[in-house]
Amino acid sequence: MPKPTFLDIACRAGVGTATVERVLNGRGGVTPATVEKVVAAARSLDYPRRLPEAHHGVIRIEVILVRPDATFFARLSRAFERIAATLDRSIAVHRTFLDEADPAAIARRILDPDMRRAGLILAVPDHPLVGAALRKLEAENIPTVQIVTEISGTSGAYVGIDNYAAGRMAGLLLSRMQRRPGKVVAVCHSQIYRVHRDRVRGFFDYLMETATEHFEPIGALFGHDDGDRNAEQLLEALKRWPDLAGLYNAGGANSALNDVLRRNPLGRQVFFVGHELTERSAVALREGTMDVVLDQAPEAQARRAMDLVLATLNLHDLQVENPPIRFVTFTAENL
Repeated sequence: MPKPTFLDIACRAGVGTATVERVLNGRGGVTPATVEKVVAAARSLDYPRRLPEAHHGVIRIEVILVRPDATFFARLSRAFERIAATLDRSIAVHRTFLDEADPAAIARRILDPDMRRAGLILAVPDHPLVGAALRKLEAENIPTVQIVTEISGTSGAYVGIDNYAAGRMAGLLLSRMQRRPGKVVAVCHSQIYRVHRDRVRGFFDYLMETATEHFEPIGALFGHDDGDRNAEQLLEALKRWPDLAGLYNAGGANSALNDVLRRNPLGRQVFFVGHELTERSAVALREGTMDVVLDQAPEAQARRAMDLVLATLNLHDLQVENPPIRFVTFTAENL
């Protein structure tokens, strides 16, 4: 086969031939991310010339997550750990956990990592500071993939389920499976995650469109995915509305809600739909305090996100399609 030309490498990397010449001849003046793209393109085309020593280092992909104590994010982190173990030694995956309540720190990390970063995957709250930082990074053509939830006003790739559809599915299952009419509430973290806003909107949209004769949508309760706050919110709802018939948790801390339903005399009459299949939610399904769990397959999201970054860096030969990840519906009958 003929030797790849600078033009071949430029087309593969999505840059100009002058940029390729500067990188391969070590002339400088090129951002680290562009250097990584050019070197990756040259490697993928089996460019025979030895690359500059400065660019033989590790290609680093950072994954920014929050709440390592939460079951879902721990599961997501383990998925990236397993994926990293399958990659070539020249590719390193760094997992960084930040405080979800400190958007300024998240924004700083997006723009100023402590490493030479070739790509970024992140699952963080939707905040103006975070959005501004991410837009700046996107303008520099750094490969970025948002996972689980989207940041408003950004244009990078998003990997996740259709959260509005998941909310509508919760509404459909409640309206079809709950024989007792009454009031319905949703619980979520707050309004800082678009994923929760979309789920709650889909849930109530479905009920208001199709089930107004039997169910009365009340509104969303904000528990911040904190067990104590979630339990307090639900206890207050049960006292205020003895005819509470439906509960949809669009966020985390299912265990606290299950504990309340297990102890309360009215708890078994409430149809409870939540997210993420864990050991505890599986027990709740078997016991009957929880009726349906919608699992968003974080392992599939992690794999897709990594494939998209690798493809952008020309380290993945196949085209990566990115339709919404399929969420899985669990009941006590299909655990």
